Amino acid sequence: MKAKGKLFMIPTTLGENEPLEVLPISIKRAIEDIDHYIVENEKTARRFIKKISSKKSQASLHIEILNKYTEPQSIPSFLQPCIEGHNVGVLSEAGCPGIADPGANVVKIAHEKDIQVVPLVGPSSILLALMASGMNGQSFAFNGYLPIDSNARKKAIKKMEKTAIDLDQSQICIETPYRNDTLFAEMLKTLSSRTLLCIACDITLPTEYIATKTVETWKKSPVDLHKRPSIFIIQG
Repeated sequence: MKAKGKLFMIPTTLGENEPLEVLPISIKRAIEDIDHYIVENEKTARRFIKKISSKKSQASLHIEILNKYTEPQSIPSFLQPCIEGHNVGVLSEAGCPGIADPGANVVKIAHEKDIQVVPLVGPSSILLALMASGMNGQSFAFNGYLPIDSNARKKAIKKMEKTAIDLDQSQICIETPYRNDTLFAEMLKTLSSRTLLCIACDITLPTEYIATKTVETWKKSPVDLHKRPSIFIIQG
């Protein structure tokens, strides 16, 4: 019986910088070897693959789309190439697939099918932000996206702050870039003036900005986060 292929979790860049400035050579080797991919967006995935390996034939690529519109019952078929002995790569839109990303859904099925999952090294905006925040890296929680509704979002912020204080645990969240300023303003209104808040945006890019200040200090020195990919971290 032919050996099964492996499922490679392939990190991408966090912005428009040159891939090999922030990605190890192992990513290039994987891209050059793999022709089957599971991606969020075909256009950006093909562009990324071309930047990594300009000589790779685009016509040879077999691409399946995995995003919030994908029917769950269709996901197992994306792993058929692995069953047939081919390696498959999972690409996120930015950063590490499977982290704040629908790639986790296909990984779960891969384990059920005894397909080896290989995570490759690459930038995670969540971990990079925590590394640079000065906050608790021993105990932390990623809360994903907060509610869009203002009242529900305010409750979520208060809950994060209480948990941060009660457990001495860093609380991390993200927002859609065009709603960053709204979330930032809500945090400044909702959090205690002495609570620490880290803002980390445009990580790994020339415009990178990372700062940790008390809420009281942030009120005196706000920052424009509109359409800038950002991470928010709270610690009491």
